[in-house]
Amino acid sequence: MDKSEPTKIEMGENSKLERKVGKAPLLGSPSHAISSAAVPTKRAGSYKRGIAIFDLILRIAAVATSIGAAVGMATAGETLPFFTQFFQFEAGYDDLPTFTFFVVAMSIVVAYLVLSIPFSIVCIARSHVVAPRLLLIIFDTAIVTLTTSAAGASAAIVYLAHNGNQDANWLAFCNQFGDFCQTTSGAVVAAFITIVLLLILILLSAIALNRRH
Repeated sequence: MDKSEPTKIEMGENSKLERKVGKAPLLGSPSHAISSAAVPTKRAGSYKRGIAIFDLILRIAAVATSIGAAVGMATAGETLPFFTQFFQFEAGYDDLPTFTFFVVAMSIVVAYLVLSIPFSIVCIARSHVVAPRLLLIIFDTAIVTLTTSAAGASAAIVYLAHNGNQDANWLAFCNQFGDFCQTTSGAVVAAFITIVLLLILILLSAIALNRRH
């Protein structure tokens, strides 16, 4: 009897120790891991939302510059004053096919940028959605190509209007049509500003799509 009693007491102490160990809190619990993993997700969501807000601001600015380019070129015109109204020199944007193409192209750019604003707002409300951002980067690339072609061709005409070309015997006529050349030059500059804004928009979309988390 004396030998069995210490054995019973030891078993009781071992069971108590096992209970105490079983009640010990686990440091690496799943709830702790989930809460720590949720922090980078929230940061990534706010980061993408910030990009989307900046995208919307730049898109509105691009609308303003493209409207200025289209309206400026469409209203470019000047008539030289002479003694008789039956014999006058007149310059207008529709006299040059390049400037006509510029007006049509920039009108398309304005329409697209206005239609793309709701998609940019969707990217702000749902920053993790990929489809609207992917559509924006595809169509922004196409529009920047159209804008670059119109602005580049018109810039060449504006350069010839200001400087002429002695080898081709093309005379500079901006000395006579100063207001016309100034208006067309301003329209071309506004178009190049639109190109810069569109390139930044494409870069922002690429960054947002590349950041997965």
